[in-house]
Amino acid sequence: MTRSYVRKLSTILLDAVTDKDPLVQEQVCSALCTLGESQPQEALSACEEHLRQNEKLAHPHRAMILRAMQTVVSSHISELDKDMARAVILLASSEMTKVKDLVCDWQQAASDVLVAVGRRFISMVMEELLHGLQPGVLPHYFVVRTLANLSVSNVFGTVPFLTSILGTMLPMLAAAKHDTMRGVFCYALQHFSESTLEYLANLDQAPDPTVRKDAFASDISSAYDILFHQWLPSREAKLRLAVVEALGPISHLLPSEKLEEQLPKLLPGITTLYKKHAETCHVSKSLGQILEAAVSVGSRTLEVQLDSLLAALHTQYPYENEASSARTPVADRPTQSSTLLHHRSHRQGTHTYRFHQQQKRARKELGGSLTKNAWGLPGERICVPVESASPLVVNNQKEVLRCFTELASCSPDRLLAFLLPKLDSGSERTRVGTLQVLRHIINSAAAQMEVKKPFILSSMRVPLLDTSSKVKRAVVQVISAMAHHGYLEQPGGEAMIEYVVQQCALPPETEPQKPGPDSEELPTDSVRAISVRTLYLVSTTVDRMSDVLWPHLLQFLTPVRYTGALTPLCRSLVHLAGKRQEAGPGTLLIKYDGHVTLPSPYAIATRLLAVSSNPYLGDGRGAASLGLLNVLHRDIHPLLGRRWATAIPLLLQYLDEHTEENLSQKEWEEKLLVFLRDTLAVVSDNTWVCQLSLEMCKQLPCYNGTPQEKNFLYKCVGTTLGAASSKDVVRKHLQELLESARYQEEAEREGLACCFGICAISHLDDTLAQLEEFVRSDVFRKSIGIFNIFKDRSENEVEKVKGTLILCYGHVAARAPRELVLARAESDILRNIFQCFSTKVLGIKVETKDPALRLCLVQSVCMVCQAICSSTQASSFHFSRKVELVAQMMEFIKAEPPDSLRSPIRKKAMLACTYLVSLEPALDEQEQADMIHSCLHSVMAVLPEPEGEDGGQESLYPDTMHALEDLLTSLLRRNMTPHGLQMMVEHLSPWIKSPRGHERMRALGVSSCLLQSFLEHLHVSALVPFHNLGLLVGLFSPRCADLWPATRREAVSCVYSLLYLQLGYEGFSRDYRDDVAERLLTLKDGLVHPDPAILFHTCHSIAQIIAKRLPPDQLISLLLTLFESLGDPDKNCSRAASVIISCLLKERGNLLLEKVPEIVSVLRSKLQETPEEHVLRAAQHSVCLLASQHCEAVVSSLLGSPLPFDSHTCTLWRALASEPGLTAQILGLLLQKMSRDVPFKESRAFLLSSSPDRVATLLPLAATCALSEVMSVPASAPAVLELYPQLFVALLLRVGCTLGVQLPRNLHAKERRATGLGPASRSLEPCSSAVGALQLTLVRGGSEEVVQRVELERGWESLRTSVGHEEGVARLASAMAKFAGPRLPLVMKGLVCTHSSVYEIQRVTSTAFLAELLSSNVVNDLMLLESLLDNLTARQKDACASVRRLALRGLANVASGSPNKEKMEFRSVSIRLFGHLNKACHGDCEDVFLEQVVGGLAPLLLHLRDPQSSVAAACKFALRMCGPNLECEELAAAFQKHLQEGRGLHFGEFLNTTCKHLMCHFPDLLGRLVSTSLFYFKSSWEDVRAAAPMLTGFLVQHVEPEQHRPQVDLEHLTAALQLLLKDPAPAVRMKAAETLGRLVKFA
Repeated sequence: MTRSYVRKLSTILLDAVTDKDPLVQEQVCSALCTLGESQPQEALSACEEHLRQNEKLAHPHRAMILRAMQTVVSSHISELDKDMARAVILLASSEMTKVKDLVCDWQQAASDVLVAVGRRFISMVMEELLHGLQPGVLPHYFVVRTLANLSVSNVFGTVPFLTSILGTMLPMLAAAKHDTMRGVFCYALQHFSESTLEYLANLDQAPDPTVRKDAFASDISSAYDILFHQWLPSREAKLRLAVVEALGPISHLLPSEKLEEQLPKLLPGITTLYKKHAETCHVSKSLGQILEAAVSVGSRTLEVQLDSLLAALHTQYPYENEASSARTPVADRPTQSSTLLHHRSHRQGTHTYRFHQQQKRARKELGGSLTKNAWGLPGERICVPVESASPLVVNNQKEVLRCFTELASCSPDRLLAFLLPKLDSGSERTRVGTLQVLRHIINSAAAQMEVKKPFILSSMRVPLLDTSSKVKRAVVQVISAMAHHGYLEQPGGEAMIEYVVQQCALPPETEPQKPGPDSEELPTDSVRAISVRTLYLVSTTVDRMSDVLWPHLLQFLTPVRYTGALTPLCRSLVHLAGKRQEAGPGTLLIKYDGHVTLPSPYAIATRLLAVSSNPYLGDGRGAASLGLLNVLHRDIHPLLGRRWATAIPLLLQYLDEHTEENLSQKEWEEKLLVFLRDTLAVVSDNTWVCQLSLEMCKQLPCYNGTPQEKNFLYKCVGTTLGAASSKDVVRKHLQELLESARYQEEAEREGLACCFGICAISHLDDTLAQLEEFVRSDVFRKSIGIFNIFKDRSENEVEKVKGTLILCYGHVAARAPRELVLARAESDILRNIFQCFSTKVLGIKVETKDPALRLCLVQSVCMVCQAICSSTQASSFHFSRKVELVAQMMEFIKAEPPDSLRSPIRKKAMLACTYLVSLEPALDEQEQADMIHSCLHSVMAVLPEPEGEDGGQESLYPDTMHALEDLLTSLLRRNMTPHGLQMMVEHLSPWIKSPRGHERMRALGVSSCLLQSFLEHLHVSALVPFHNLGLLVGLFSPRCADLWPATRREAVSCVYSLLYLQLGYEGFSRDYRDDVAERLLTLKDGLVHPDPAILFHTCHSIAQIIAKRLPPDQLISLLLTLFESLGDPDKNCSRAASVIISCLLKERGNLLLEKVPEIVSVLRSKLQETPEEHVLRAAQHSVCLLASQHCEAVVSSLLGSPLPFDSHTCTLWRALASEPGLTAQILGLLLQKMSRDVPFKESRAFLLSSSPDRVATLLPLAATCALSEVMSVPASAPAVLELYPQLFVALLLRVGCTLGVQLPRNLHAKERRATGLGPASRSLEPCSSAVGALQLTLVRGGSEEVVQRVELERGWESLRTSVGHEEGVARLASAMAKFAGPRLPLVMKGLVCTHSSVYEIQRVTSTAFLAELLSSNVVNDLMLLESLLDNLTARQKDACASVRRLALRGLANVASGSPNKEKMEFRSVSIRLFGHLNKACHGDCEDVFLEQVVGGLAPLLLHLRDPQSSVAAACKFALRMCGPNLECEELAAAFQKHLQEGRGLHFGEFLNTTCKHLMCHFPDLLGRLVSTSLFYFKSSWEDVRAAAPMLTGFLVQHVEPEQHRPQVDLEHLTAALQLLLKDPAPAVRMKAAETLGRLVKFA
């Protein structure tokens, strides 16, 4: 069955090869290969039979089948038996030679089959091929080509046949007249020669070790004569190249005499081809092989040809361009591969050359590796111009270099005589090319170049002066090669080393940019990068260079021009020093004998320490410098070893843990200064310390171009002077520093001041004395009057000098011992500071306007104040100049521009005030208020810096804000009470509510800082109330929704601190953590979300937390404050206030019963103040929430509003209709209120007048008006429906009771005033208000037709008048009977009860309504007739005649029902319904529904390719829902991963994964799923038809065939797939072919 089934599948696929679509053809071939993988014999047999039986099959299709056969044979050659091999060979041979004309695709495919079979069955293939190679008859083109390819594919099997093959073939060469045949003969001779050379090179593995080179000499010589003398002169370029390619390997097989004889003709013949061919790679390769053969036989002819060869080769070597030296290694070390091509093997006296083997290795190394090549260039890529960087050009370069290597081995003198003069050429291309060739020769011909080293070194002087970057790169590479071969040990080698160091010092910013990842150009290695790698590799990998580089490299450490090279220098020196330490441990590394140019230990230490201050500059020179210091510890000072062994690794670890972006420069410099202090303490030698300080001072000018490093060196000078015990030396150096400083440089002024400050730690008196002496010097003795300007210094420079001195005093105060500073602060330091700041002109004190000098003053005052405050005696210190200094600082702050921040003056001034505040005497309250006001106005209003325009002052804004926070915090700490906190917040309140976002953000930030500080320093000795908590929370909480995200976060922090303050006042400890309050911190992330819904949900969560922790007595103050925030101009904050109010009312509203009238009043007033929509909504929602907890209180409060209700009161009434349950409660209460009091009161004149006045009572009237407002809202409809009969009856009766009723007199006057206000005012009439309420009841109750019918009959007008009231009631009853019949039973029940009413008019109204009902058939339908007749009969006894009359009328009256169809997509809806059913099926129905899921699985999978996107989306949904019910976690996870809504689907990947899991967990479903998919083979949709065989194929692929094959009807399935191969859609045919290939699994 297996064989027949595979044969059947193969036949089906082979028949489909003729498909018109190329993609389908490729898929068919791929399926054939799949069959061959499983059953190679059967597949090959089927292909062979098909080709044999279908002679008329077109050539392209035959070629495709042959290619499939070649693939199968190549993969399974070991499984073929001889019979099959013979059949395949015969078929392929027949196909290859069937036609004489060349049909390359077809015949090449057949040839490839023969070559593949020949790897194992060489004799059979060779026998068949030799049949086509008959003497005297030109063979078929592909017979020759196949023999050539076979010789390469199976060397050991083919070479024994070559003698006979050549014997037959050579006579045919003369008969070959066409270039095509000549070309294939050249191709064959080339490959025969290469195979022979490889065979001879591996005789130890060959089947016949007796084969000798001379066995081929005669035939090869004959072939050579024809190729060179007859065919090479051809005009056809392709033939010439074929000849050239063949001549290279042929030359190795020529007898030595023949080769020597032919060289004078051969070499010129080859080199002339350079001019005839644009692509010269093959020419160079052949030339290299010929030269190699000539050198191997010791040819003397080369000497004669040398000049012309060198000239030709040099012009062929391309030059290096900017993009050419990518990844060019700088270590040019000879390797084993450099001698590989020169290997000679003499076996049994015969000169053989392992040519082919070496050539393969060389190609691999040249083309596939960037680390090593075959021509002695380890890890090196030869570089070419970007316009010609093709593989052929690159290979040509390599072959040319190979030629140079051969020439160097035979004539080194003449080669150098040719190359070296070209180093002075005017052409950059020539210079670069020559240098690259020279480097190659140094590497590949080291033995020949040994005696030429001085000559080569002297010739390098000119290139060292070249400014071209291309030449520089080439020079560095040459120097690298020289280092490996001992050149640099010769005289003149030092210049090479210096050159490399110079290139290492090139500035990185001048180097060309590297191309991006998408660029076609290779990344460029700069001269500096190559030089850095060269220096390091030469130092670390070339042992012979150790004595050359050490200690020579040390002299490059200190000169400034080599600063850029410090990192590679230090790394190389560390390695070199380590080697020397290993060789001689315990000895000094630096020997100064005879090395006068070497820097001293002091110079080395100073230099390395200074450059370490900027550790990441220059590729990490900090770590490199410290590493070198550590190695040289004994040479710096013998005692430093142990200490530095501990300290320096810690510094290096610190650098490793940080990056350039996050390193704190201040902290790093302090660590280095600590390291210096420890070093000085360990040495403890004054002479050594003084010498070091002298060297540091000497090196200061070297850093004029690097201010940061010079600044640090000044600190080092101060540290070193502080360790010196000689006061004279200290003062002398300080004086020199003051005299030589460059005061115009800001960094230098700061560095000098730091130096003095650090020095003052140990030498305060000397430092102050030296400063005062300088102040009294000639510079400051002269007056700065109007007519007397300094002669030696400009006025601006004098200001800089004075500023520097002021800074010096400040740093001295900051650094010096505190107990000494306190006594000198006012008498010496501040006095001299102000003396430098202000001068006298004509006896008048004049202060400078220079902002830089002001900044120096503020900074120094700040440092002095800080020093005083940090003293242990600060609390008892009376600072007499405090008020003066505060005033001066405030003056500076006020003078700053209020809208911009350009200098740190105000920051420093506020910082000084911060320290001053804590000193005695204390500031009074007004002074504090003025200080706070001035500082807030100076900082808060500053405009934010535009992005990208910080001007290098990134930290100025935050630092100034921190200074303000510190100042306010220090003021707050002097009054740590709720009142003190409230006063501070009052100052901030205008800024918190500012319309400008940046001001709000800053104010909230300051508030948060103050509250945090208040909390941290809170000490509650007794339980006292935090009385203003509600006010503060109300101020900050709405800001949680500020437009600025940063402001929101700060607002949360404020609320967080306030809640903990309340806990503190309640007696909780400071470290107590409240779970509820802590939730605030987790909500911060939600505040930055751009979605408003998430933002306000977070605000609601914040409000819940506030509600849980707010004391009851603070609730009303919080609410009132939040009500004020409803009018905030920031709509977000107003809405947030609304959200918080809502939450508080929900959570804590039950406590507010007594406050309801006040709250309602505030809401009404807020609506009057701010009529905006969002405020309106907030007020409505608030009253609704309040009513949900205190319904009667809210109703009573609103009913107490003046009549007529104004628009704001009406708004609140309408708000109560938002919730049906609440609305029903409200309506019920209003009905109670309306019936609780009499509807009217009669005037006292009733007894004296025939027409008494009736005056409406207020409560029923207000309740009626309220009912109208509530029911005017459409949302009230459900509640009205619930109370429909009660409302209808009560309002109908209310209409009757208010006929002719007047308003109270006070309301008459108010109504007249309201009428005069304009058209928006509303009139109030008792009866009309009742009629309006009744109309609204009908509308909201669904009886609009009733209202319309009564209106049409003018019934409503009649209803309002005493005369027409009965008629109006009748019309209303008639309309109710017609349009609202189902409502009547309950309405009638309510009206029946009024027969005993004390009000006659109510009895009249109800009787009129009931009487009219008897005229309608509805009473019969509703079975109301009997009860209605009984009621009217009883009313015949009523005392009122009108009632009796209406009852009689009623008795007399006894005598006298489109659907919209909705369009829906049935398929998508039904599929989604199927998905939803998965949620509902549990318990007993699970098994039944699981069966449905399994049945629907295949359709759902296939309809993922449905053309309607809605159906495909529904299938995604349904599959996700089905996943859990299948009880397969992997399958459910796959559905969830791949089938997300709105995401694209890679259907093939998903289907493969799904089928894999299905067959793993449910293999028994195979037959069912395949059967279902077969149904979809006939789908009308192309994508679904293509998906169906795809599903089948994946199922088959992943199932275990042995166990589950019986589930599938293979015959039916195969037939169906065969039918699909004729489908009109190519995609369907492709999937069918693919699946057919997979069915072999069931064979």
